[in-house]
Amino acid sequence: MQEIGRASGKLKTFIIEPFVAHEQSEEAYVCIYSTRTCDTILFTPEGGVDIGDVDAKAQKLDIQVGDETNLQEDQVIQSLLSGVQDSKTQKRVAQFIVALYNVYVELFFTYLEINPLVVTPDKIYILDLAAKLDATADFMCRGKWGKVDYPPPLGRDAFPEEAYIADIDAKTGASLKLTILNATGRIWTMVAGGGASVIYSDTVCALGGSEELANYGEYSGAPSEQQTYDYAKTLLSLMTKEKHPEGKVLIIGGGIANFTNVAATFKGIVKALEEFQVKLKEFDIKIFVRRAGPNYQEGLRVMREVGKSLDIPLYVFGPETHMTAIVGMALGKRPIPVTTHSADTTTANFLLPSSPGDVKSPAPGKKAFDLTPKPATAADGSKVASALFGKGTKAIIWGLQTRAVQGMMDFDYVCQRPQPSAACMVYPMVGGDSKQNFYWGHKEILVPVYKNMADAMKKHPDADVMVNFASLRSAYDSTLEAMEYPQIRTIAIIAEGIPENMTRKLIKAANAKSVNIIGPATVGGIKPGCFKIGNTGGMMDNILHSKLYRPGSVAYVSRSGGMSNELNNIISHQTDGVFEGVAIGGDRYPVSTFMDHLLRYQNEDEVKMLVLLGEVGGTEEYRVCEAIKNGTITKPIVAWCIGTCADMFSTDVQFGHAGASAGGAAETASEKNKALTAAGAHVPTSFDELGEIIREVYSDLVQREIIIPKAEVPPPPVPMDYAWARELGLIRKPASFMTSICDERGQELIYAGMPITEVFRQDMGIGGVLSLLWFQRRLPPYACKFLEMCLMITADHGPAVSGAHNTIVCARAGKDLVSSLVSGLLTIGDRFGGALDGAAKQFTEAYDANMIPMEFVNSMRKKGQLIMGIGHRVKSINNPDMRVTLIKEFATIQFPQSPLLKYALEVEKITTSKKPNLILNVDGCIAVCFVDLLRHSGCFTKDEADEFVKTGSLNGLFVLGRSIGFIGHYLDQKRLKQGLYRHPWDDISYVLPEMNQ
Repeated sequence: MQEIGRASGKLKTFIIEPFVAHEQSEEAYVCIYSTRTCDTILFTPEGGVDIGDVDAKAQKLDIQVGDETNLQEDQVIQSLLSGVQDSKTQKRVAQFIVALYNVYVELFFTYLEINPLVVTPDKIYILDLAAKLDATADFMCRGKWGKVDYPPPLGRDAFPEEAYIADIDAKTGASLKLTILNATGRIWTMVAGGGASVIYSDTVCALGGSEELANYGEYSGAPSEQQTYDYAKTLLSLMTKEKHPEGKVLIIGGGIANFTNVAATFKGIVKALEEFQVKLKEFDIKIFVRRAGPNYQEGLRVMREVGKSLDIPLYVFGPETHMTAIVGMALGKRPIPVTTHSADTTTANFLLPSSPGDVKSPAPGKKAFDLTPKPATAADGSKVASALFGKGTKAIIWGLQTRAVQGMMDFDYVCQRPQPSAACMVYPMVGGDSKQNFYWGHKEILVPVYKNMADAMKKHPDADVMVNFASLRSAYDSTLEAMEYPQIRTIAIIAEGIPENMTRKLIKAANAKSVNIIGPATVGGIKPGCFKIGNTGGMMDNILHSKLYRPGSVAYVSRSGGMSNELNNIISHQTDGVFEGVAIGGDRYPVSTFMDHLLRYQNEDEVKMLVLLGEVGGTEEYRVCEAIKNGTITKPIVAWCIGTCADMFSTDVQFGHAGASAGGAAETASEKNKALTAAGAHVPTSFDELGEIIREVYSDLVQREIIIPKAEVPPPPVPMDYAWARELGLIRKPASFMTSICDERGQELIYAGMPITEVFRQDMGIGGVLSLLWFQRRLPPYACKFLEMCLMITADHGPAVSGAHNTIVCARAGKDLVSSLVSGLLTIGDRFGGALDGAAKQFTEAYDANMIPMEFVNSMRKKGQLIMGIGHRVKSINNPDMRVTLIKEFATIQFPQSPLLKYALEVEKITTSKKPNLILNVDGCIAVCFVDLLRHSGCFTKDEADEFVKTGSLNGLFVLGRSIGFIGHYLDQKRLKQGLYRHPWDDISYVLPEMNQ
């Protein structure tokens, strides 16, 4: 058992190397690590286990971002190797360090330490090496890295369930994370959102539950029903492996979603709960739910219903309850209130003309807000970025994110902007420039879509913001391209997972061009009454609920995009609302920083107080501390850093954000909160108290008349999109058409109620699929086999028949497969292939009328009608058609009854006595056997059987079967490279009328 710090565990992985004999004096130390602005190389000629304080001993060389390819040996010798006396050794070590650094950069390392580096007179040996890779660079470096396994930290075993969730996460655009901390713990969490997941863990630990916290994890980014089901099922399977004497609790929490349909994701959770009903009771599991966002009312209603139907203790709360209040309830630290939920069961809080909304009007204000962007200067006189957004801000949207753009339009409309903020969209994958329709209130408008950015910039010179929805693979290039246009002042990068080296280059480029970049890995930002980025602020009901249609007095900056909506909710309930809010992004190096935005807020007269939501990792919060101390920030600031739970974990945990990992004591959330408190910020004891502290600070400002609440102005009514209203169940309309055989809308294709995986698991074959899609039921195996026999027997009958002939002619004329196939199918009718339906009808009517075979034959002769299914051009009673023989034998042996087949064979005896080729042909045989199957398989009523014959299912068998042969003829002609067909003259009888001269 090995102990490192508070972590203890067994070492299971060992590297066995050849022994290198060397002297202590030959041991050196080298380390390379990356920071926001540069890469740093440390070197000291004294290495080994007793190296001591590296920072004090080592020489240091900083390589600025952008200069990575310029490292020279002379530079290394001058900056790092003054302690190496021998010039030859200096040269060799310098060559090694340059080569090592080149590998470091090329393979996207973020940290690399060699101790000791053994430098002998002949060779250089790496005896021990520790390194960190930037996992987000996998899409660029997979070929160079090979297969990389990331082992769990010391003290924590790898669980197959973790690998299972990681595999699902790798295959989706959503985010699914799971880390098992204590498999026998009683407190389990399933939290939506990276920031929220950290806050819930913080709260559990703050309330004394760290020893019993079983897992850390998150699901976010609009996962599908199947993905949330898989995630919930995995958690429940872990929870129900071992009982706990006090029972267990499951906390299903989250903030207010920006764009995720809460009800849709809850469907997967409900499905898992129903599956584990018995074990939930057996293991005494209590469930606490708190969630909000799009369609949350329906989601919470469904959760309440499932609690009742499963008879399990399940407590459900919405945005009226503080986000982490359910943690105290689950741990018995606060009482569980008797829930009284609103009568509204859907997200229908859009203001309609007949419903002006519940608008509270504070005392009238003295003046209106000035929302015009203005320049800014810091307290020390240095220039600060001016306001990013104003009432007239125009944006270019990179990517076809129609839902996000419509959300921006609706926000603009409710803010009573004169024009929409979305000027145009750019998407290189479109065929050419086009227009996309959106709604501006009740009116439909068109927004241009350009194939390249240059055209968008040229035609919309007033657009100074770009909202970049490009993927992590293309966000870097598209952002650099946007910065080439001086009109762009602000860029929001939504994508998560851009490699750190690329983000650092964006930081350098943005600083050089004075461009403000929000992100990467952000939902964006919002300026109430002016502008919102993409999905920020959620859907319209949340915008109205949080009063984001008009400005307040509080400005906030957050790392987490998901938590920005929760801050909107808290601030709107505790103060007069938000003036501006920005989520700088959860990656390790967000381009703009807390201070960039706090300085803007400090300079903005209408902002009276600040809110900062930081997190574990990085040191940016200490710059805020210094700004408070030296008077750069003078406005009251409420601050809290999430991730305090990390101090209580014995092993390292990578939280939902890439940057949420402490690299030292100073980067822990606890130390940051202490520093902020010491600097003079208002810091709560936990996130639970954040709202209370905000209210206290705001109330004091109101009391001192620094803030004068303004009269509430009701926003204009905003229509709800038809698609969303339909999803919420608020409207209905007759369907354009109906279907009852197939459903592709869910996670799995369904044939007549049977999932496609089950079709294959039961090996139903083509016949089984036909039974489901044509007859809406599963037929017995012999019936499915008969259907397959029919397809095989009717597949082809040579190139001379009219259908194959037409197909061949078309193929040789250079037509495509579908055209050639259709030309052959169009010949099918009563004279060719279409006799099945007619034969079934004639034989059935005669049999049902109790006509004896001779009577039937005579009646058809009197009518002057041919008996369909009787007669063959080549085959006869003496030269039987083996296809007919196969069908007759199968039906006689396999069918429960075959009376119509027997009746037809009696008719055949009469007709062949007149002429030997008047046999029951393959069309007739299939037809009568098919009717016998329908009537006597026990799967259909007589009326159903007759209806299937009337609707043409028999001819459908011939069409489906013969299509196989037609396609074969088409492919055969192409394979043989046959040219254009021209019918020979000698096979045409030209009969022209004689003209009188």
